[in-house]
Formats: sequence, structure tokens, C-alpha cells
Amino acid sequence: MVDDGHVLVGHVRSRDWERLGYGLHRRTDSQDQWADLLAWQQVLDDSVAFSHLTAAAVHGWWLPPLPPLRPVFVATGRGQPRVRRPQLHMTRHPTPPPVLVVEGLRVTPPATTLVTCARDLGVLDLVVLADAALREGTTREEIEVAARRRRGSPRLHRALDLADPASESAWESMLRVLHVVCDVPVTSQHEVRDARRGFVARGDLWVLGSRTLQEYDGEGHREAGQYGDDRRRERRLGAAGWRRNGYTSGDVLNRAVGILRDADEALGREHDPGRVRAWHELLRGSLFSAAGSSALMARWRPDLV
Repeated sequence: MVDDGHVLVGHVRSRDWERLGYGLHRRTDSQDQWADLLAWQQVLDDSVAFSHLTAAAVHGWWLPPLPPLRPVFVATGRGQPRVRRPQLHMTRHPTPPPVLVVEGLRVTPPATTLVTCARDLGVLDLVVLADAALREGTTREEIEVAARRRRGSPRLHRALDLADPASESAWESMLRVLHVVCDVPVTSQHEVRDARRGFVARGDLWVLGSRTLQEYDGEGHREAGQYGDDRRRERRLGAAGWRRNGYTSGDVLNRAVGILRDADEALGREHDPGRVRAWHELLRGSLFSAAGSSALMARWRPDLV
């Protein structure tokens, strides 16, 4: 039995310890957000690193909705010992993957992490991850090098074509992709200025060729102080001859036709709701849909299906 005070490798019956897997426990009162991963690391060979969505979380990226019983993702090289635990999902690379140590954890670097995610995730999921990675300084060139001759690389390249490091949140990324695949030309983080070139506001998405901003309104916009700031900002935009449309996550997921209608109106073109099919197709193949999430869980954790 190995007990370092926080992780116990062995067998114990006590309310002080939470069982993670066979012969592996962590203290129930641990305040470390990575306590589970630090425990798993105790039973993994040094050639194994956390990867995929697990590494993405450690890197601090925005994430698609994650199933609560998802596995812990790890990676190693071919020829290395295989880990056979139902809680772990292992990817085997042609050679041992490069490793970074983040928060005391062995994780795959950002580019390798994205490539591993591309084996399973949909384009929309990958755009959210890629936006976060690019925003943090990973380059497209690094990702493309890591993706050469790797499974999922065509899907990852499509996601990179839709990615934008200027995005400031996962749902802003979602709103942008909705516009792009529905043939609405937009640019991110546009600065609106008045007739005297004075700064008015910076908008999430500017519908090119119009004076309209399309923006994501998160939970923070409902707070009393923020609500007042938002109304004053809208008045400034109106005085400068601009219109702002705000949308929630529910709008992005369930009312895309309405968002497209607003964009068509801004562009002065005929509204064609059929263009939203491309968006719905991306949604169905992603973790943002129940069907996409269920399909991936059946692959990752067949023991739970």
C-alpha cells in the first residue's frame, strides 16, 4: 500500500477515501481541482501522459459540454505497456508523445492535444478548442505539423479554417461559426467609432456590409450592474447609427433560424431558412447535442452503455 496523505494506492475502507478505480483512492476532502488526475498519475508509467479532453482541461481551454462519466484520457507510444482500466481511454501514438508538466501533471502539448481530440470530436467541438489554443499562443503551423498523417486530420483542418484567435469565449465561437456556415460574412471584435472617430464600443461580431453587431449575452449580462452598463452601451451604439442584437446559448442551440433572420435583415437580403441546415449538421455531430454526446460515450465507455 502507498499512502502519501492525499492518494492511496491499495485497498481501504474508510469514508475519508474516495475510490477512483481498482486499488486507487484519493482523500474525499481534497481541495485540489486536479486531485483525481494526480491520483491516476500514481499508477501510470512515466511514458504515459494525459491527453485529449483531459489535457485540454488542464491547459485551461474552453471546452464543449462534457459527459459526467467521461473517461480520463491518456496517451502513450506503441510498444509501451497497455493500461487496462475501464476509467481510462488510451490513445497509442507511433512514438511516445511529447510531454509537458502542467499543475504537476504530465500532459501532451497543445498541438498534440488537439490532434488527439480530432480522432473523436466533431468539427464544432474542435473549433471551440482550437480558438482557445490559438488565443493562448499555439500557432496553426504547430498544429498542422502535429496533424500530419494522423487520424482525424481532415476534420481538424476544417476546424482550423473556421477558427479565430480573436474569440473571447466558447459561446462567442459558436455564434461566429453559426454565421460563417450560414454564409453570413462577419468579423470578430470590431471597434465601432462615431462620426468624429471616437470609440463607441467593441462588438463580438460585425455583420460586414451593415451597421449591425451580433453578440453573445452570457449569464453575467443579467447581473444588475452589468445590465445597466449594457443599456448605456446600446444607447451609445444607437446614437452612432448602429444596432446590436444579443443572443443566449439557448438561441444559438435552438433558435438559429431567428439569428439568421436578423443577419439577413441587416444585409438587406432575402431570408432563406434553409441555410441553417449546415449549422444543424455541425451541432448533431458535436458534444453540444445529446445525440453526439451519447454516440461518443458509447465509444469511450461501452461498460456504461
